[in-house]
Amino acid sequence: MQLQQAVNNVFVQLADTLQQLSHEEYIKPCNTLFNNTIGQHVRHIIELFQCLENGYDSNMVNYEKRPRDIAIETDKDLAARLLQDIFKKLSRPNKELVLEACYDEHTTESITITTNYYREIAYNLEHTIHHMALIRVGITEVSGIQLSDDFGVASSTVKYRKQCAQ
Repeated sequence: MQLQQAVNNVFVQLADTLQQLSHEEYIKPCNTLFNNTIGQHVRHIIELFQCLENGYDSNMVNYEKRPRDIAIETDKDLAARLLQDIFKKLSRPNKELVLEACYDEHTTESITITTNYYREIAYNLEHTIHHMALIRVGITEVSGIQLSDDFGVASSTVKYRKQCAQ
């Protein structure tokens, strides 16, 4: 499946980057990220995919009910393993799901939206790329590692840039 391969490409890029970071760089608050850490952004990526996978059997996904597991944001090796685990589960068949969310901070009443598994994978992929762009900003502040020009860039933008370069 093309979608699964796209997630794999992004996860490999992210896992390779985690491998290059030191533990200290992974957990260091970044001024440019409003004192958030690279690890916190990685945890956020992982937990959204975990919410999707956990909601698959019940047909109900709620991204707001994440555990916010500090172990993921402080242990880059754990985070890399979890990225691999998530990818292995993405081959499930598409099916209808219900997204549950509360978008208004002044109420606890949730709304439900009909969606499907593949659409939510696509959402999480785009969301991952967005957070990787933020991670790129954090890495620039806390580390000297070099990232590829495509790190944190949507595939449509990569294709457009290549087209313009010709």
